Amino acid sequence: MAKRVRDEPRIYFAYNLDFRGRAYPVSPHFNHMGDDVTRGMLEFAEGRPLGTAGLRWLKVHVANLHGQDKLPLEERVAWTDAAVADGSIFRTADEPLGPHKDWWLQAEAPVQFFAACVELTAALRRKGPPELHISHAPIHQDGSCNGLQHYAALGRDSYGGQQVNLTPSDRPQDVYAGVRALVEAKVAKDAADPESPHFELARQLDGRISRKVVKQTVMTSVYGVTFVGARQQIQNRLEEVTDLEELPRAEHHRLASYVAKLTLASLGEVFTGATTSMTWLASCARAISREGDAPVEWVTPLGLPVLQPYSKRSSRRIKTVLQSILLCDSSDAECGVDSRKQTSAFPPNYVHSLDSSHMLMTASACRKAGITFAAVHDSYWTHPCDVDRMNAILRRQFILLHQQPLLEQLLASFRKRYSCKHEGGCDPSQAGGACAEGGCDCHAVRWDEHEELRLPEQGDLNLEEVSKSTYFFA
Repeated sequence: MAKRVRDEPRIYFAYNLDFRGRAYPVSPHFNHMGDDVTRGMLEFAEGRPLGTAGLRWLKVHVANLHGQDKLPLEERVAWTDAAVADGSIFRTADEPLGPHKDWWLQAEAPVQFFAACVELTAALRRKGPPELHISHAPIHQDGSCNGLQHYAALGRDSYGGQQVNLTPSDRPQDVYAGVRALVEAKVAKDAADPESPHFELARQLDGRISRKVVKQTVMTSVYGVTFVGARQQIQNRLEEVTDLEELPRAEHHRLASYVAKLTLASLGEVFTGATTSMTWLASCARAISREGDAPVEWVTPLGLPVLQPYSKRSSRRIKTVLQSILLCDSSDAECGVDSRKQTSAFPPNYVHSLDSSHMLMTASACRKAGITFAAVHDSYWTHPCDVDRMNAILRRQFILLHQQPLLEQLLASFRKRYSCKHEGGCDPSQAGGACAEGGCDCHAVRWDEHEELRLPEQGDLNLEEVSKSTYFFA
C-alpha cells in the first residue's frame, strides 16, 4: 500500500466514529494508527520551518521514541545532543543496516526512531541554521496514563492527579513506578513477618517486583480489568522477569494471585477518587441493566448519543451429519440485556467517550488556530514548530471539558431516562397515578433508595493546575 501511494503528493484518511465517539481511519491496512512500521513511513504533506522551539521538540521526540520518555524534557534534549555528538544519530541515518544497526533497532519504536534520526540529520546538515529546515515530521504529545487522568479529573482527586501529571512537577511522575513501590513495600513487609499468611510467597518475590510486573495491570485497570485478567497479566510478566521456571506451574498461579491482589489494592490507595468514580459508574450501570432491564445510554459532552450494545444471546444447537453447530443470536428482543457486560463495560466506555471528546475538541481548536493535527486517541501529533501552541490548546480543552458538571449531568440524564414514567411515580406514599399503590411493572430504577447511586464526593483538585503541568501531555 505504501508503494502504491508513495508518488502521490498527499493522501487523505476518511474516519469513522465508533459507538463511544472514538475516531478510527476507515482504511484498515495503512494508517497512522497502525504499527511502528506504518507510522514510521508517514509524514505530513505540508512542511513547516522548525524554528528554535521546533528543533528542541524534534530532539525531545528522538529521545521519546528511543525510550527516554521518563526523563525531564531538558535531559531528553541532552540525551539526543549526546547521541549527535558521538555520531550515533548520523550513523543511523547514513547506514541504517551497517555495523551499528543494533543501536536503533533496540529503540522502543525503532522505525519511527529511525525516521526521526533521518529528519534531525537533515536539519543539522543543511547549509545554514538548522532552525530553517522545512520539517514534515509529526511530533507526538502523549497523555500520561490518560484514562486515569480523566478519572482523577472527574473525582477532583488531587493525589491521584499528581501521580498522572495533572499538576506541575519538576520531573514526569510515573504512576506505574508509584504503584510498584507500594506493592514492593507490602511484599517486603510480609517477607519480614513469619506470622504473615503470605510469608512464603513474599519471600520468593521480595526484591523482584519490577515496574514491568505491574504496568499492564495498572494500565488496564481503567478499562475494567478483572481480577482473573490481572492475575494472568502479572503471571506472564513474572515469568518474563524472574526465574519462576524453577517452580511448579501451580506455584506461579499462587504468586500471581498474591501480587494481583496487592496491585489492585495499591491502585485503590493511590487513586481514591478514581476508584470511587469507577465504582459509582458501575453501580449505576448495574441498577439500570438489572432494575431497569435496559441498556445503558448517555450523551457525550459533544452531544453524541451512546448506547451500549451488549445483549444476551439466544442459542440453539443444530446437529448435522458431520457435526453439531451452535447458533447464537443477540438480535432477539426477548433475550434482554447482558447485565454483567453492561456493568463491567460502562466505566471504561464512559471514559473513552470523554477522551474522544477531548481529542475532537482539541482537533477543532487546532484547526481554528491553523495548526495541522492528527491523533491516535490520547497521542496528539503536529509539526515541531507548533507543539507549544498545541500543548496550550489541549490543556485548555481538557480544563473546559472537566469544568462541566459531568457526573451531575450524567446522573440527571439517568434519572430522566430510567425513572418511572407513570404520573405519581413509584412511591406508594404519593397520591394518584398508576403506581400509587406500589407494584409498578415499568422496570424503573429507584435512584433514591440506593446509597451507592448517590453522587460520589469530590476532592480538592484545582483543574487550572493542568495548564501549568509540563508533563500532562509530553
